Amino acid sequence: MNQVETDPAAQRKIFTVSRLNQEVHRIIESGFGTVWLQGELSNFSKPGSGHFYFTLKDSQAQIRCAMFKGQNRRINFVPQNGDAVVVRGKLGLYAARGDFQLIVEHMEPTGEGQLQAAFEATKKKLFNEGWFDHSSKQSLPAAPHSIGVVTSPTSAALRDVLQVLKRRYRQASVVIYPTPTQGAAAAPGIVAAIQKANDRAEVDVLLLVRGGGSLEDLWAFNELQVAQAIRSSRLPIVAGIGHEVDITISDLVADLRAPTPSAAAELSTPDTGDLQVRLDHALRQLTVNAHKLVQQRKERLAQQNTRLQLRHPNRALSDQIQRIDELFSRLERAWESRASQQRHRMRELASRLNFYSPSLAVKRQKTAVIELERRLAIAGQQIQKNARNRFEILSRSLHNVSPLAVLDRGYAVVKQSNTVLTNASNVSLGDEISARLASGEIVAVVSAVRPTKTELVSKKTLPRARKNPSE
Repeated sequence: MNQVETDPAAQRKIFTVSRLNQEVHRIIESGFGTVWLQGELSNFSKPGSGHFYFTLKDSQAQIRCAMFKGQNRRINFVPQNGDAVVVRGKLGLYAARGDFQLIVEHMEPTGEGQLQAAFEATKKKLFNEGWFDHSSKQSLPAAPHSIGVVTSPTSAALRDVLQVLKRRYRQASVVIYPTPTQGAAAAPGIVAAIQKANDRAEVDVLLLVRGGGSLEDLWAFNELQVAQAIRSSRLPIVAGIGHEVDITISDLVADLRAPTPSAAAELSTPDTGDLQVRLDHALRQLTVNAHKLVQQRKERLAQQNTRLQLRHPNRALSDQIQRIDELFSRLERAWESRASQQRHRMRELASRLNFYSPSLAVKRQKTAVIELERRLAIAGQQIQKNARNRFEILSRSLHNVSPLAVLDRGYAVVKQSNTVLTNASNVSLGDEISARLASGEIVAVVSAVRPTKTELVSKKTLPRARKNPSE
């Protein structure tokens, strides 16, 4: 049997080396996504390009890493060989050498890794409890009369906020609620400042601001007591903490998050210049609309005047009088026609009423009842007569077959122990027997038993007939 052989090359999918490395890079990157790694820095280098190249290792394995210049600017310490760090990045493949590596986006000392884990745990807990839901957040006033700022009185963040408010919205007064924003006293101080602002109720909105810093520097804004104070505040709170990449629990719980303190001042106030432009535009639009409305009213008035001349009251009154006369005539004709129809209907009903008069019906029913009574009496007499005749016939027939009639002729029914005797040979001398007569019953004792003549003849002839021929 012949088999058709196929070309093995037609069944193979051949990659180039670069294509294979690209496919592997795509699979690794999409399969793992962002990962966090903890390890020790080694082979750390920073060439003239500003990028970081290093190896992250533990006691049993290592992985090559690269952190590009745009990312490593954000770290707030100088990495050195031997440092224990936590990094965040995406897995990939350096296609030129086919090296498996991690592209690092964030690096922090191991201590910050513990803080980051605590931050993630608190964030998850509050998210599950609904603290970040938009439905629970307050809206900001469109044009606040007074603005409160919770921050350090000597911070650059306060200066930035005051400059923005001076430039954008001079109308609002500013109340500063001083508090430490770093260290052990920061969280209680922030809570006290927020509570003081709510107790005084002298501002329309609160700005909770601080400049940038490390995770440890900003940790007071991740404390649960601060988040609770923000959530319980009756005043809307705008949080502008750190730089744009810094996100704290206070940012998430606040009614509005701003990427920076300056942005917090901008988001909580309208721009005076924009308000003036909008006011001028509204004034021009109001003037145009007023002129247009006056012109429309003039045209409407002219039209109404023309219609009024065409519909003078005298003309309208004359038309209405004529209309009333016409309707009155139609009403009279309709009334007469309706009355005629009703009279005809009344005559028909009177005739039908006479035909169906109750007295006539009663009279007819009374006659019918008398006739039925007569027929009922005749029928009853006939039925009674027939029943009496049948009773007499049945009585005579019953009497003819009755045992009592036989007893009346002098016969008796003889019994022994409730058994009717029909043969004298069934009793013996001295037996007690009873005789039922037509009237009464006789009890007697047998003193003699005499067979009938027929029985005597039978006894004399019967033995000879049964005599055995052999005898």
